[in-house]
Amino acid sequence: MSSLQRNHSGKIRHRRHSTEAAPDVNGSVKPSLLVNDQNKYKTMLVRAHSSLWMLLGFSLVIYMGHLYICAFIVGIQIIMARELFALRKQAYEDKKLPGFRILIWYFFFTAMLFAYGRFISRQLVNTVTSDKLYYKVVSGLVKYQMVICYFLYIAEHRFLLPASLIAINDVAAYFFGFFFGRTPLIKLSPKKTWEGFIGASFATIISAFVLADILGRFRWLTCPRKDLSTGWLHCDPGLPFKPESYPLPGWFPWKEWSVMPIQWHALALGLFASIIAPFGGFFASGLKRAFKIKDFGDSIPGHGGFTDRMDCQMMMAVFAYIYHQSFVTSQGFSVELILDQIINHLTDQEQHDLHFQLGKILRGRLEELLLQ
Repeated sequence: MSSLQRNHSGKIRHRRHSTEAAPDVNGSVKPSLLVNDQNKYKTMLVRAHSSLWMLLGFSLVIYMGHLYICAFIVGIQIIMARELFALRKQAYEDKKLPGFRILIWYFFFTAMLFAYGRFISRQLVNTVTSDKLYYKVVSGLVKYQMVICYFLYIAEHRFLLPASLIAINDVAAYFFGFFFGRTPLIKLSPKKTWEGFIGASFATIISAFVLADILGRFRWLTCPRKDLSTGWLHCDPGLPFKPESYPLPGWFPWKEWSVMPIQWHALALGLFASIIAPFGGFFASGLKRAFKIKDFGDSIPGHGGFTDRMDCQMMMAVFAYIYHQSFVTSQGFSVELILDQIINHLTDQEQHDLHFQLGKILRGRLEELLLQ
C-alpha cells in the first residue's frame, strides 16, 4: 500500500510511519528474535553500561536511607507521568483547550497529595513539631487525605526485595533470550521468547530465596522507620526475620537447616515476579504499539524511558503491598500506635479519664495477684 493517500479535499496526505516492525499481510508482526539480531552485542553493551549506572545510583539511594527512597520514588512517578503525558502532547485537545497541559499536571499532583496526605499528617508533623496547637494547624491541612503511602517507609527490605526481583527477572529473561531464545512468546513483544521466560522464572525464584536471606541480616533493611529522621536504626525486626531450624536427613553433612520465615514469603514474591508481573510489560508493549512508538522515552540509553523500566514494577508494587498486609503484617495493635492515637486524638480530659481507668484496672489486678 502506498504511503501517500488523498483526503476528501483532494490534497495528498503523508501517512506517519511507525518505529515498530512492519506488519505482514495477515496483520501480525514478524518476529525479530534477539538471538538473530546482528547488532545484539552492541545493544547489550549499551544496556549493560546504562544498567551499571542505574545499579550504582540505586545502591546509593538505598544506603542514604528511607527518606531518600521516598523522594526517589516520587521523582520516578513524576518522570513516568511526564512520559505518559507526552504520548498525546500533539493531540487535538492539547492544541485547542487552553491550559490543557497545566490541567493534567494539576490532577496528577492532586492525586499525589491524596495518596501521601495521611502519611504526611502522621509522620511529618510529628517530626517537625511537638507543639499541640501547631500540630493541629499543620495536620488540618492534610487530615482529609484518606489513603496511606505505599509501605516503602515501613522498611526498606519490603521495598527492596520486590523491586530487586523484577530487575533480576528482567535481566535473566534478556540473557536467556539473548543466548537461547528461539520460540516467540507473544506477538506484542516480538523479542520475548519462551526460553527467556522460563529461564528467568527459575532464576527469579531461586534468587528470591537467597536474596531474602541476605537482606534479612541487615537491620538497616529490616527495621521500620517511624519518622522522617535519617539516623541509624536499632530494633527487633520481628519473627519473620528470626531463623527457624529444620532437621535434615542423616546422610546430609549438616544436622539442621536454618531458614527465615521471610524467605518462604520471598518465594511467593518471586513466583509473582516471574510469572504474573511480566504481563505489565506486555500491556505496556500493547500501549506503545497502539501509539506507534518504540519506547516511552529516551532517558535511559538502551532501555528507553523510565516507564519502560517501571511497567512490571507497578504490578509488583500492588501485589507486594496486598501480600504484605495479608500474610506478613501482624493484625494486632502496637503500643506505639495506641499511644499515638491517644496523644493526637484525645483531649486532655479524655486522656486523664483513660489514665484513671487504666490505673483502676491495674490496681485491681495487682490486688488479685497479692491475694493469691
